[in-house]
Amino acid sequence: MDNNFVAYFTDFVWVLVLAVVWSAVWKALALWKSARNNNLGWFVVFCMVNTLGILEILYIYVFSKKCNNNNQPVNIENK
Repeated sequence: MDNNFVAYFTDFVWVLVLAVVWSAVWKALALWKSARNNNLGWFVVFCMVNTLGILEILYIYVFSKKCNNNNQPVNIENK
């Protein structure tokens, strides 16, 4: 039984590596964006919860507001 587990794990170790890299990239982007937008709550959640990038992607594309260079929210409707 042990030998089968080791063989299975070594055959699919690339999946684990891919998942770690995928998650790290999205987590870094979301942490950076939440820090720039002064969203402490989101920052803490991203530090403590790992969702393989799903929550981070949602934050980046759905929940975060666009900000200008002065870190002020931009009104998208008037542009």
